Amino acid sequence: MPGLRKEELAVLAGLSPDHYSRLEQGRQQTITHDVVEALSRALQLDDVEAEHLRNLAAPTARRRRTAPDLPACADAGMLRLMDALDHVPTLLLGRRSEVLASNRLLREVLGWPAEPGASFVRWLFLDPAARQRITNWSDFATSAVGALRYEFGRHPDDRHLAALVQELRHGDPDVERWWNDQQVTFRTSLIKHVTHAVAGPLRFRIESVIGPNDPDQRLVVYTVEPDSPTARVLPLLANWATAPAGTSP
Repeated sequence: MPGLRKEELAVLAGLSPDHYSRLEQGRQQTITHDVVEALSRALQLDDVEAEHLRNLAAPTARRRRTAPDLPACADAGMLRLMDALDHVPTLLLGRRSEVLASNRLLREVLGWPAEPGASFVRWLFLDPAARQRITNWSDFATSAVGALRYEFGRHPDDRHLAALVQELRHGDPDVERWWNDQQVTFRTSLIKHVTHAVAGPLRFRIESVIGPNDPDQRLVVYTVEPDSPTARVLPLLANWATAPAGTSP
């Protein structure tokens, strides 16, 4: 909590100041579940923040749930779900926000190839076109940094993820500032405003579906309100995205 001194936090969590100091300085070998929960309550953390604290407190052996260097392969069930949702933009991402699959409508809406293996967050932060395409870019980008911090807490031994975070922090001052804010998010539902050269302003609510076989894979679905201007124009964009080159939408 802002303005809370560590002695006050220790009292609120039922800890001695010395015990809390050891935790803060990383001198405590183990941290019990009860202590983590007490700190979460004292800090008034939400569910995502509390889970992030549990991830940080977990022993290293327990945190190595997956081999961090293995390339992710798109889950077959998630690909079938993408096919069923082909009337809206969809994007399948791995835990480092690498593209595993995307549909044509997503690529048309974002104006980005979204090729398998490409990094969504690199495009979001390092490509000027992303800031022009996404009207409320800062709102969406802030959440993306919080999601990266959350994933880094889950996979602290993933050297590729660590390198990606460093690259983005050095490449974009916004990332550096938001990373230092210590905020965490977890695949939250967000409003995304996109400006399309032909279709004009588009409004989506972004939802994430976590894979049942691989929790590190998430299907990002651009949902629309029924009978909204965006819902009415999406079929036209879909036809345009599938039309042969040189033909009208």
